[in-house]
Amino acid sequence: LSLSLSLILFVCVFSPQSLPYRATIYGGLFPSKSIIVAGSVSPSAQRFHINLKSGNDTAFHLNPRFDENVIVRNSNLNMRWGSEERHLPCGMPLMRGQPFTIWIQCEAHCFKVAVNGIHQFEYNHRIHNLLQINLLEVDGDITLANIQA
Repeated sequence: LSLSLSLILFVCVFSPQSLPYRATIYGGLFPSKSIIVAGSVSPSAQRFHINLKSGNDTAFHLNPRFDENVIVRNSNLNMRWGSEERHLPCGMPLMRGQPFTIWIQCEAHCFKVAVNGIHQFEYNHRIHNLLQINLLEVDGDITLANIQA
């Protein structure tokens, strides 16, 4: 007896109009699932953030800070922030007044993040039940063009 199992994946593309932006990630996250956020940084931007959430917990907080020239990564679990990760091997890849595409690739043990097609860093999971990470939030000093989740 031969058994065949097919998995159909649905990709949702959103063209958001305003911030803050919130959307359900249907089916949650899993290895090989990608989140793509495209837009333009405001000319006078200070900060923006992309959050991947599980209930009240923030599994992954991606926070470009132009006032500090860094991208802070962190998690907020049980109402407590963890240790910030700030090191950028290639320097700050985002610029005020410029378009961007941020690609967050979920892998088994980490998120891999690319900006404008160039790998920037990895962030090890601090929440390990990836399927429960099912909410995307975006807010801050940007204009959104589109989101794929």
